[in-house]
Amino acid sequence: MLNHLVKLLLIFSFSLTVYSAPGGNDPLEKKASAIHRKIITIDSHNDTPLRMQQEGFDMSAVHDPVKDFSKVDFPRMKAGGLDGAFFAVFVSQGKRNPDAYLKVYQKGVALFDTIDRILNRFPDLAVKAVSPGDVKRIKKEGKRAVFLGIENGYLLGKDLSLISTFYLRGARYITLCHTSNNDICDSSTDSAEFQGLSPFGYEVVKEMNHVGMMIDISHASDQTVKDVLSITKAPVIASHSCAKALCDNPRNLNDTLLRAIARNGGVIQMCILSDYVKTPLPNPARDSARTAVRKKFNNFDGLTADEMKHARREWNEMNRKYPPVLASVSDVVDHIDHIVAIAGIDHVGIGTDFDGGGGVNGCFDVSEMGNITLELVKRGYTEPQIRKIWGGNLLRVMKQVDKIAQQYKQSCRCS
Repeated sequence: MLNHLVKLLLIFSFSLTVYSAPGGNDPLEKKASAIHRKIITIDSHNDTPLRMQQEGFDMSAVHDPVKDFSKVDFPRMKAGGLDGAFFAVFVSQGKRNPDAYLKVYQKGVALFDTIDRILNRFPDLAVKAVSPGDVKRIKKEGKRAVFLGIENGYLLGKDLSLISTFYLRGARYITLCHTSNNDICDSSTDSAEFQGLSPFGYEVVKEMNHVGMMIDISHASDQTVKDVLSITKAPVIASHSCAKALCDNPRNLNDTLLRAIARNGGVIQMCILSDYVKTPLPNPARDSARTAVRKKFNNFDGLTADEMKHARREWNEMNRKYPPVLASVSDVVDHIDHIVAIAGIDHVGIGTDFDGGGGVNGCFDVSEMGNITLELVKRGYTEPQIRKIWGGNLLRVMKQVDKIAQQYKQSCRCS
């Protein structure tokens, strides 16, 4: 994900070109459409809850991604053949003291409450899911499955018991950090503070194994990932990360880490945030305009609700005047090809980062998810392989994480 301050503006970047999902008369399109509708499709990361908190935003209505910048709603999930998605309970990194921990806890709980409120409002459209079996049942009912994940372990403060608390609220993974270091570990986009996991971070990993919470290493530094893999008893996930060999961004994973995650039994969920897919071309005018807006609004930090509205408006105007040049679906599948070549077909999935910056030409919003399947079919991927990429691998990890937690709980009861 992009800088967390910009993320508070929901990353309103956009392209003027929107593609339709496959399903025409071309034989490959017919084949891709049939596969896409048949299999279980899961997006392991989007930031739609931030939009759900906005006054007047309606998850039951179809939104225009070019007009109002929204990438996900329930009708478009259905149109794009997306059966389930992990909605992120995201909190930006702040100060590390008791007062700050209380405030961030309150923000996190408010996001959980928002998601529950929306799901209760539209029970015929979407249902909360907490297990692999849930998504299959919900798909048969013609509804969307909403899983929950926590983005940024900062939400825990220094309280291990909150892992169980949030698990009981439905969270099934925690992204250990975001763009800055926290009390758990070093971030990939911050300086080395702990040289990987902190002492508290080691305890967090162990407790997540015990509870049955998936460990998400997206955003974490390379050394943090190595430390996690050295002690976890369960497979890990990278909920939204790309291959560094194809795009040299600190947020991406090098081949050594891809292989290590595969040995761990984990899965790398391919992100479609353009800057992580393909190194952006120089764009001085856009860069200057972005910097000017950030400076004017104090990097979007400490703004009142009214000031934030003005900031969003100017940020949107900047994007209209200087639209980004986006990567393509073909570029996305290049990363999938690479991860398959390095880690294997059993260790790759898809985590879009929609509403947090995600979106490429050809898959700009959730209604176009089928275009990824079409590109996979064009490249010769079989239905069983596509089934693994679109959710099978992630569901396998979920099952294994839960199995290990159950074994731990059983051993505790026996002793």
